[in-house]
Amino acid sequence: MPGGARDVVVIALVRDGTFYIDEFLAHYRALGTSHFLFCDNGSTDGTLERLARETDVTVISSDMAWHDVENTFREYAARHFCAGRWVLYADMDEVFTFPGADRMTLTGLAARLDGLGATAMLAQMLEMVPPGPLQKWATRDYKACLDGFDRYDLSNITTIPYRDHHRLDFGGVLTENVELGPGLAFLWGGLRRRVFGENCCLTKHPLVFVGPGARPGVHPHCAQGVRVAPVTGLIKHYKFAGNTVARDTDTLRRGVSDHGEDALRTRAFEADPDLTLAGPDVAQFDGIAPLIAAGFVLDWPEETS
Repeated sequence: MPGGARDVVVIALVRDGTFYIDEFLAHYRALGTSHFLFCDNGSTDGTLERLARETDVTVISSDMAWHDVENTFREYAARHFCAGRWVLYADMDEVFTFPGADRMTLTGLAARLDGLGATAMLAQMLEMVPPGPLQKWATRDYKACLDGFDRYDLSNITTIPYRDHHRLDFGGVLTENVELGPGLAFLWGGLRRRVFGENCCLTKHPLVFVGPGARPGVHPHCAQGVRVAPVTGLIKHYKFAGNTVARDTDTLRRGVSDHGEDALRTRAFEADPDLTLAGPDVAQFDGIAPLIAAGFVLDWPEETS
């Protein structure tokens, strides 16, 4: 894998991702990623042929059921190809950013985290939704959705301090991790709880240095054996871009997910095909500063600003 220890490799999980690829590559290239490592899970829509044209892309593949190999695939990709460097895990519908992204690249971010003695960074996931009925966007391309999904909702969120990880089902993964500052927390619920009744985890460890003792990707939301920075990133999540009803129906048909959230969403849209996700507490996205002010994202400690 080309690049140095502070060049960040994006590890992307993909199945039939042509809807997202152009905008995904453009965003992370603009952030300054050095290379992309795609973990493909049986794409048949031209994803592999599309990625083969890119000089900064490596693809590894498995067609096993995703819930059987997901964590192994994530960790293998990082440890086998990216030892001794930073990796950024991203799903195709995730747009990662961070405080200071307007003045530094991912390489600069890695350098600053190194300076803090951190080997991982948390990020909070913000569900991005459009005004009006969601299904009006089912045939719009991803760029249109990135532009039009400009609303979010910070209500209905439960906070569990990072230090209380014993309260989490996956808390055992976190026992060796070290917090490097106050305020780190796992967030749960939010917009998807309000609309669908999902108790989804909004917090991830997407950025990890693959060094001695670290186990990146051992859980979809967690890394093990890491020192967690006192600043957090933001993942703008476009889960509902494109034909989300068709995707959830396909996931249920293939039986590749066991968390039950796809069924909750499918039932909601069956009950109300004109369902609108933007509720009474919706806000329009205006950069990361309001999210820092609201405590959803943690800014850099003062001495490193």
